[in-house]
Parts: sequence; C-alpha cells; structure tokens
Amino acid sequence: MTGSSKEGRKLLVSIPQDEFEEMLNRAAEEGAKRALHNVGLDGEDAAEDIKELRSLLSALQFAKRTAFQTFVKLITTGILVALLAGLALKLKLLTFIGVK
Repeated sequence: MTGSSKEGRKLLVSIPQDEFEEMLNRAAEEGAKRALHNVGLDGEDAAEDIKELRSLLSALQFAKRTAFQTFVKLITTGILVALLAGLALKLKLLTFIGVK
C-alpha cells in the first residue's frame, strides 16, 4: 500500500439530528420540485393539471371495467342463446315454425 495509512480510512461527519432532518427535508422538497418541473407540472396550474390527470385516470379505469363487464355479458348471452337454440332443436320446437 502506498501513501499514508489515512488514505484507506473513510472520514465520518457528525451533525446534530435536527440539522440532519432539516437537510433531508430540503433535499426532498428540492427533489420533488425538480421532478415536477421535469414532467411539466411546476406552473401555477399544476394542482389543476394533477386533478385533471386523476380524473382522466379514473375515467379510463371506469371505461376498462365497463368494457370488461360488457364483454362478459356478451359471451354469457352468446352461450345462453346457443344453449337455448340447441335445446329447441333437440326438443324439435322449431319444427312448428318451419325450421328443420
């Protein structure tokens, strides 16, 4: 190992707890501001923009849920119609109206 023995050791810094927490709070706030700025949500209308985004996401989730429910209803109705048609053919109920 070359040089002094102090090169291999890490220096530790000690600060009071309240100063450390204040530094963390400032860093978190600056990070949040920078993140909002990077996505374009840092202006005066930012709060309204976020509300609109949440509303849009809510509407999208509702549309997805409704589309899935409609798909399930369509499949269920199709299966029931097929079963009723098969039952009608099996019982020869359709021969009365001319279907063979």
